[in-house]
Amino acid sequence: MCIPLIKQQIMKRLTSKEEEILGYFWAKGPLFVRELLDLQEEPKPHYNTLSTIVRTLEEKGYIGYKVFGNTHQYYALISEDEYRKKTLKQVVDKYFDNSYTRVVSTLIEEEALTLDELQELIQQIKNK
Repeated sequence: MCIPLIKQQIMKRLTSKEEEILGYFWAKGPLFVRELLDLQEEPKPHYNTLSTIVRTLEEKGYIGYKVFGNTHQYYALISEDEYRKKTLKQVVDKYFDNSYTRVVSTLIEEEALTLDELQELIQQIKNK
């Protein structure tokens, strides 16, 4: 049974491969496993391996499906933007005590955020 993520409190973690596969659904829309396999780079995974990853994504609530005869067409249940926001929130909650100020401070300390980028953020906040 597909449970949309929007109704779930905590997203289940995805492996990098699961994220990669979910990205195909965001980019291409609904896909059959065979179509998904055709999109894979060489060396392509075995059909059964890819099918297992897709079923895992479905079990975790990230994709749903429509039945067409004896096959399934899968589609994303969460947008890429929604996934990005929820993932960021989980990271901020877990590693920064739910403080976005601590996130920005860390980015500044690590020199991952330039003064121009910081000023751009300040301008975005002022414009809200």
